Amino acid sequence: MNALSQHRPLLSVQHLGKHYGPRIGCTEISFDLYPGEVMGIVGESGSGKSTLLSCMAGHLVPDAGRVVFDTALGPRDTVQMSEAERRRMARTDWAFVHQNPRDGLRMGVSAGGNVGERLMAIGARHYGAIRATAADWLGRVEIAADRIDDAPRAFSGGMQQRLQIARNLVTAPRLVFMDEPTGGLDVSVQARLLDLLRGLVRQMGLSAIIVTHDLAVVRLLADRLMVMKDGRVVETGLTDQVLDDPQHAYTQLLVSSVLQV
Repeated sequence: MNALSQHRPLLSVQHLGKHYGPRIGCTEISFDLYPGEVMGIVGESGSGKSTLLSCMAGHLVPDAGRVVFDTALGPRDTVQMSEAERRRMARTDWAFVHQNPRDGLRMGVSAGGNVGERLMAIGARHYGAIRATAADWLGRVEIAADRIDDAPRAFSGGMQQRLQIARNLVTAPRLVFMDEPTGGLDVSVQARLLDLLRGLVRQMGLSAIIVTHDLAVVRLLADRLMVMKDGRVVETGLTDQVLDDPQHAYTQLLVSSVLQV
């Protein structure tokens, strides 16, 4: 990485917008994400956070704005990329962790095969090396090595989510999108998964964008926080600053509702 690239954003979202007919999905969203930074996006259901994430990750085509990623060849507007270019980037520089791990796994392929597929997608061909790397990553997400040939359907929900994380991170992507990564899991399973995610994010120096309704998740993982309401960003800042001293009435309501539970 040259000196110039160290000082420019890894991702620059510029005036991004998406409408569903007359309804606003998200509008006029702008922010920069720098290498090694984790951004949390919070809000109630219908606030626009999932629409925003889908537009940034290339799953939805925005109606307005740019999503500029600092590729190996320099900054590129991913909205203007071809579908083939976006698919290639999704296998290499980007990763996406779904709320439902079944959406991010090949359920008919073994645990080791799920991890190995992503390696093969970037050119790995040596079976022994692929299997060894898959076994190593299963260990890193606390899945026993003797489960490497088991199908994901034989795993619990928490194990499936850990397997999806291994599948996504094995190629050391530069940016990871996470959509409610702990949603739908029991509280004890959530805590274990959050601890695992925090360790991996810090060890690997990952940049990540995490969408969640759970303020405890962003408190633990995110450096900065954006609060969304009705498709708009109503407050943004350092995570602890926003959560400990919320300025917008909606943010105050979110924080107080958690404290009252």
